[in-house]
Amino acid sequence: MRKKEKAAKIHEILNHLFPHPPIPLNHTSHYTLLIAVLLSAQCTDARVNIVTPLLFHKADTPEKMCQLTVAEIEDIIRPCGLAPSKSRNIHKLSQILVEKHNSQVPHTFKDLEALPGVGHKTASVVMAQAFELPAFPVDTHIHRCAKRWGLSTGKTVEQTEKDLKRLFPQKDWNTLHLQIIYFARKYCPARGHHAKECPICTWL
Repeated sequence: MRKKEKAAKIHEILNHLFPHPPIPLNHTSHYTLLIAVLLSAQCTDARVNIVTPLLFHKADTPEKMCQLTVAEIEDIIRPCGLAPSKSRNIHKLSQILVEKHNSQVPHTFKDLEALPGVGHKTASVVMAQAFELPAFPVDTHIHRCAKRWGLSTGKTVEQTEKDLKRLFPQKDWNTLHLQIIYFARKYCPARGHHAKECPICTWL
């Protein structure tokens, strides 16, 4: 089976199982989404969703975040891991948003990736989920499944992203990346994966 045909079949299964995948990180604005995504690096979405209400109660805008000290931010976000660097990045990027972007989250990859702590994957999530602009964020779940399903042999998430963008229609990228994440967590985990019980791996 050619990759395009395989991708079409996988797309059909994902649409059936997860027709309307919700955004997993709780947020109330483009800014709170950006902060939540930054915090999710090497941390589960579930834990981020426990921590962010505490943080956003004190600071849910760039201006309010700037009024907190780095130490205060670090104390709140410590359960998310990498707290020293994340707290510095959150404080600094909030200052930049106030000073350079009129307190608004920019909607270009160039401006987003110029912010402290914001890499391509974080920028892609914000572009897709905040601004609904075509992007295909690739996390460890998507990287794993793309390889397991024979859709990509990429050794990096960057290469996997390029491969998946070639296989799926651009209009579906934003939904697909969420569908694959939910599917991976439920049916195709890294550990304890049973191919015969996986709706996609069973026919590969």
